[in-house]
Amino acid sequence: MMRRLAIVWNPSKTDQDALSSGLQDARTGSEVLAGTTSPEVSWWETSEDDPGGDATRRAIAWDPDLIVVAGGDGTVRAVAEHLAGTDTPVELGIVPLGTGNLLARNLDIPLNDVPAAFARALTGQARPVDIGWVDVDLAAGHERHGFVVMVGFGIDAHMIDETNDDLKDKVGWLAYVESLGRALSASNIVPFHITADDQPTRDEEGHTLLIANCGTLQGGFTLLPDADPSDGELDYLLLSAEGIVQWAGTLKTMLWDNGLKRLIGNSEETTSTHTVTHARARKLEVTLPEPRPFEIDGEQIGDTHAFTVTVQPAALHIR
Repeated sequence: MMRRLAIVWNPSKTDQDALSSGLQDARTGSEVLAGTTSPEVSWWETSEDDPGGDATRRAIAWDPDLIVVAGGDGTVRAVAEHLAGTDTPVELGIVPLGTGNLLARNLDIPLNDVPAAFARALTGQARPVDIGWVDVDLAAGHERHGFVVMVGFGIDAHMIDETNDDLKDKVGWLAYVESLGRALSASNIVPFHITADDQPTRDEEGHTLLIANCGTLQGGFTLLPDADPSDGELDYLLLSAEGIVQWAGTLKTMLWDNGLKRLIGNSEETTSTHTVTHARARKLEVTLPEPRPFEIDGEQIGDTHAFTVTVQPAALHIR
């Protein structure tokens, strides 16, 4: 029986009354919860100064059986990062309220349905989920961040940087599509050094490198089809297409060979080409000749010329 439920919520995404109503609807609409005693609920609000880490710390001190995070990708990441850095066995539920809701998409958590998301959190079975850690050198100095979906440089980071926030508020994830052309223009091929696990350092070149714990993006597009958030590894994708011909081949590889073809059961292997490289590792070290925009779970955090990524297996238990 659940004694205590802690809700860490982002007030810029919704209000407490809407969440409370959704929680009540989840309880009354669930046969599993019918007749059970309602848990004691506590509310922990995030702020501009605290995107979720300190609220989670205080929530944990309250000794809950379950923490539910209600917010967008940034709030989910902040809560997950703090949980992964503690020894607490508390499980995590997600009520997705953002534009991308990337982790929720990858875990098949209901979107745009607060009662259904609460019902999943209250009745679902927890699964182990890895978390990635990135040590990154920025202009302001060295920083360490956790991530649950992906990090990297290139088109994705440029697209996030170019996206109009007002448009994103109006049309959601489709605003990223509007910025894609500018992102393509800004993403030039660069040489860089990469070290995967204990392998020798090698020279690579490309305009985009994404390192992922999960593979599905906005709109249900699966960018890294083999990425599994519970396998103890990180998948990475290197893109180096230039010009119309190479981009046509790259899109064919990504959308058909590694997309629809796999979906309809005609292939089980991920295809790599000279412009699309898929691989896996538990640790990656990357150095660039000059700083490039870098993103973490859909947030551009600045420019970097060096970063190291590692994975912490089964760091979270998410319902």
